[in-house]
Amino acid sequence: MTDHIQFSPEKDCLVLLDQRYLPNREDWFDCTTTDEIYYALITMVVRGAPAIGVTAAYGCYVAAREVQKSGVADWKSALATKLDQIEKARPTAVNLRWAVREMRRVWQEAGDVSLEELCGVWLARAKEIHAGDIEMCELIGKFGGALIDEGDTVMTHCNAGALATAGYGTALGVIRGAVDQGKKISVIANETRPFLQGARLTAYELHKDGIPVKVACDNACALLMKKGLVQKVVVGADRIAANGDAVNKIGTFGVALLAKHFGIPFYVAAPVYTIDPETPTGDDVPIEDRTPREVTHIGDHQITPEGVQVYNLAFDPTPNELITGIVTEKGVIYPPYKENIAKLFA
Repeated sequence: MTDHIQFSPEKDCLVLLDQRYLPNREDWFDCTTTDEIYYALITMVVRGAPAIGVTAAYGCYVAAREVQKSGVADWKSALATKLDQIEKARPTAVNLRWAVREMRRVWQEAGDVSLEELCGVWLARAKEIHAGDIEMCELIGKFGGALIDEGDTVMTHCNAGALATAGYGTALGVIRGAVDQGKKISVIANETRPFLQGARLTAYELHKDGIPVKVACDNACALLMKKGLVQKVVVGADRIAANGDAVNKIGTFGVALLAKHFGIPFYVAAPVYTIDPETPTGDDVPIEDRTPREVTHIGDHQITPEGVQVYNLAFDPTPNELITGIVTEKGVIYPPYKENIAKLFA
């Protein structure tokens, strides 16, 4: 599955599979303006840290085209403002910031180019990032697949699959990697309230691929582990701190605590650029507080009493001592994480 993020030369725009409506229908969302890129990011038309990064890279090109069409004299200032808008769309996933900074770096290296020339350079770089993300995920699958044993049932939380990346996936890349290595395995997909990424998206992907999957309520994790129904846990990450703390979808911390209690290996799968050496620990990562409606409603149906307040913190940090290994395209990082991550970046 690699066609959920597409650049359309005919429309000169980014086309996204709208993940809000999966698995019941497949709608497509065209991004022709910076506002549409921003909307797609904040409303989770597209979600998942690597996919957010790829979208942001194309978004910089879309912003440049928009400025070009406007005919504004000071195009550099206008474009910089639009890049700021994209970069601030969501605070937790470091891939978004990385992608915009990468496009700024490319702009700086290009020197005194015209806006038309910059559009060409940026589109080419966005396509490289897009293709590179798929390659990284396949390598993550190769290294991570080796950690999965024949007959394992792997629990995962949220969706870190093809839909959360440019293709193949990180956590689901590990699962696909194991399957590609000829292993017969199965998956438990935690439903992942409130946006139900596991129930809607992970189950959708794996079922399409013919990989055995069962959906479980989030609060069933302890019992499933106690019964010996889980042999490994593999999750993705939106940001990994310099000390190896991993920030992922809310509820991941609890799953990691349970895995530690029951002696189940807990792996985090993410590309190296998800590691943020500028952030010392997971507690230093800004946690997105999303709209209460995601909790109070399922679709258009309200499930909580009118006027009751809710928490909708979207992510939580999992301390490094609960993580067995971090699977990247460069290989598996093991403790001590702070030292080994520093060596990786050195």
